[in-house]
Formats: sequence, structure tokens, C-alpha cells
Amino acid sequence: MYTERASALTGAVVWTNTPSPAAPGRVLPDGCMDLLWHEGRLLVAGPDTRGYVTEGAPSTWAGVRFYPGTAPALLGVPAHELRDRRVELTDLWPTARAHRLTARVNAAPDPAHGLDEAALRLAADAEAPDPLLGHLVTALDAGRPIAATADELGLGARQLHRRARSAFGYGPKTLARVLRLQRALRLARRGMPFAETAAEAGFADQAHLARDVKELAGLPLGELLK
Repeated sequence: MYTERASALTGAVVWTNTPSPAAPGRVLPDGCMDLLWHEGRLLVAGPDTRGYVTEGAPSTWAGVRFYPGTAPALLGVPAHELRDRRVELTDLWPTARAHRLTARVNAAPDPAHGLDEAALRLAADAEAPDPLLGHLVTALDAGRPIAATADELGLGARQLHRRARSAFGYGPKTLARVLRLQRALRLARRGMPFAETAAEAGFADQAHLARDVKELAGLPLGELLK
């Protein structure tokens, strides 16, 4: 069972999940990074470029999902170093620091509450989010062309790619594809026909939608909606 709520940290989401034995958990690319709790340990989930299927016996996970582009500044690691990876926090931070945060989360009434407090603590110790990254996400999520967006932000193509890779784990083209996938999923889950979903989300046609969903998510759209 999956549940989520808005975090006390603006733009973030706190969630818990216990996958069913009959249906392993599948995490879809969304442009985000998460701080995870599992069986008393803290891990970091990097940005995904493909669907990630959880392994092992079903067990409870909790996480705080940071708004796209904000986690690297909070966690102190470039996003591209964690692309398509789940890494123990102790592998990223000095052991003592990682253990202190883990102990705080484990001492909370529940892991989700502890992660929410951890997110606020991390944000308080970090610099304010780069507004340029927020503008980039907003523009690409609205379907704006990458070249036009770069011009609006006053960045050359190489500068934009470098900034995006560090913040999101990949370049703006992949980020745009991931955000478009999420737009399509939101529309399809509301019951919109697939052809209309493709047009509304910014795909060339329904076949384009089908290819992208299969490549990024690992399953056809119809199966994802079951």
C-alpha cells in the first residue's frame, strides 16, 4: 500500500509504501531524488532514467521525495553521480554524520515523520534553491522547447546541459522526456483516452507515447494503469 502527503519542506513529498507480494513495487522516472528509510537504514535514491523494480521480500519503505533539482544541494552530491542508483547514506557522508541523522529518524514516532524533520534540517543547513532550476522545471513541464527555454534563462546549450546534469542527473532533453511521461500518466489516470493523452501531453502521436512509456517505465501504458 502506498500513501503520500505534502512535506513540511516546500515542494517535497513524504511517502510510505509496502509493496504487495503479488505486485512488486515499480518506481517510475520523475526527475526527483529521494531520501529513503528501510529497516532502520537511510539510503538515497538517485534520479531514474527507467522504471526501477524493488527486489526482495515485501517490506515497508518510507521516503521524502525532493522537488526536482533541489536534492543535490541538500545532500551534497551531484545528481549524475547517483543516476539509476540506490546508495547507503553512509557511502555518501562521513560515517558519524550519517549515523546521527539515521538515529534521529529512527527515534521519531514513525519513519515518515522522522524523514520530514530530516528534510527541514537539511534545508536549513543548505543554501537556498537555485531559482533558475525551478524555472527550468516549470518551463519543460509546460512543454516549452529546450532551446527557447535556454534563451529565456540566458544560458548556452553547454551551460544548460552542465547545470541540468548536476541538478537532475541528466541533460535537459532527458528531463523533458521524464516530465512529459509524468504529464501523460496524470492524464491517463484521469481516464483520458490514450490518443488525447498523447496530444495533450506533447507527444507526436499515440505511437510516440507508447514507445516512450515502454522505454522509460518498462511496461505498456495500459499495464501501468491497472
